[in-house]
Amino acid sequence: MLQIFLPGEYVKSIFHISPKKLKESGIKGIITDLDNTLVEWDRPNATPQLLEWFKEVKDLGMKITIVSNNNEQRVKAFSEPHSIPFIYKARKPMGKAFLKAVKDMNLKKEEVVVIGDQLLTDVLGGNRNGFQTILVVPVASTDGFFTRINRMIERRIMENLKRKGMIQWEE
Repeated sequence: MLQIFLPGEYVKSIFHISPKKLKESGIKGIITDLDNTLVEWDRPNATPQLLEWFKEVKDLGMKITIVSNNNEQRVKAFSEPHSIPFIYKARKPMGKAFLKAVKDMNLKKEEVVVIGDQLLTDVLGGNRNGFQTILVVPVASTDGFFTRINRMIERRIMENLKRKGMIQWEE
């Protein structure tokens, strides 16, 4: 049961994910969360470092789609200036948005990785739908109301995963 919450990989930030290594492992597309994965939940724009990461992804011929549970205004304002396709109000961990992103990228599930900062939305949704998953440490230490509730549940899940010896990393 807990296996469904176990990410394939756990890293400190999006910048600890090498697009080159992803491509070498057969990944052609990235589905990424927005808030607290790419930037703080209350930061309206991409940082210069993130723009460089996006450029590297695109220069390698990889595709990227932002899949967020946030509203259209937030996701569109962030994504459009960088010509990054997006899906808003995704209802993660439900699978519809993940499957739409893969279809829109014209890729197979096996060629796509899901990156996010939450076990209950990104990792669970990615795992349930057959994707590789990477969990990142949240960019900000603060969250919106519903995310704070999720974080409390996630802490319990993480404790169970550690107790059962299913995770080897330190937070």
